[in-house]
Amino acid sequence: IMAITDCFPRYVGKIAPNDVISGTPPLAFTFGLGGITLFPMRFGASARFFSGTGPEALTETISNYQVTQVYTAPTAFRSMVDLTRKYDLSSLRQGISAGETLPKATWEAFHESTGIKLIDGLGSTEMLHIFVSASPDKMQPGYTGKPIPGYQAKVVNQKGAEVPFGTPGLLAVKGPIGCRYLDDPRQSNYVRDSWNYPGDIYETNEDGYFRYVARADDMIISSGYNISGPEIEGVLLEHTAVAECAVIGSPDPERTQIVKAFIVLKDGNQRGSDLTKKLQDFVKTRIAPYKYPRAIQYVD
Repeated sequence: IMAITDCFPRYVGKIAPNDVISGTPPLAFTFGLGGITLFPMRFGASARFFSGTGPEALTETISNYQVTQVYTAPTAFRSMVDLTRKYDLSSLRQGISAGETLPKATWEAFHESTGIKLIDGLGSTEMLHIFVSASPDKMQPGYTGKPIPGYQAKVVNQKGAEVPFGTPGLLAVKGPIGCRYLDDPRQSNYVRDSWNYPGDIYETNEDGYFRYVARADDMIISSGYNISGPEIEGVLLEHTAVAECAVIGSPDPERTQIVKAFIVLKDGNQRGSDLTKKLQDFVKTRIAPYKYPRAIQYVD
C-alpha cells in the first residue's frame, strides 16, 4: 500500500496538502482505493465524496467544493465537456483517466474546454495501481507514457523476448508490487520469470513511450489482419456526429470476423445509410482502409 503512494502520486500526480481530490471509481476498485483514499492520506490532502452518480454529479461536486484533482474514466471526461458551460471548473488543475484507454478526441475536447491536459494512466488490479503514465509536461500525443519511477516495463513476444519499437506485443511489467494469486493457477499465467503480464497489447516508439493497441483477448482478426478496436473507436469519436461508440469483432463466415461499430449519435443527427457511408469513409481516410467498420448499428 505504501509503495503505490510513493510512485504515481509523487512523480506524476504530484499531490500537495492543499489538494481536494474526488472521482467516480468505488473504493473497492483499486483506481478509487488509491486515488481517492490512499493518495490524499499519504500527502495530507483532502478527499471529497458525494452521494450522486454519473458525470453531472461529479462535475457539480468539483464546482461546489473547489476540487483540484479528479479521478474518473474517459467516458465521464467526455460527458463533462458538455457540462463545462453549466459548472465552474476553474479550481481543477488535473484529471487522471484510467479504466480504459483515453481516446485522443476526448483528450483534445477536454483540453479545449478546460485547458487541462488529462493524464492517461495504465494500471491493473493485480498491480494495485498505475505503473505507466506521463505528467502533462512530458506527454506525447497518442501514447500512455513511460514506466513511472519504481517500475520497469517492456513489450515482448509470446516467448518473452523483447520486440523492436513499433512492433505490437504483450506488455510485461515489474516493480515494488505485483500479482499474488494464492493457491490459484492464474498465478503461472500472470507472472512469468518475475514479470507481470496484465493482458494488454502495447507497442513502443524510439523514445521509449508506450502506446496502447488493445487487450490481448480483444484483437479483431479479419481476413488475416489483426485489427485494434480501440484504434477505430478513437477515429469515430473524432466525427462530429458521434457521442459514444464501441467497436467489436462480429462473427463472419467469409472473413472470420468483421469490424462492427455500435454508435450513439449526438442530438440532431439522423440514423441511416447516408450517415453510415459517411462514417465508413471517414475512418478510411484516417487509418488503413481495411480497418473500417463494415457494419454499424445505432443504439440509444
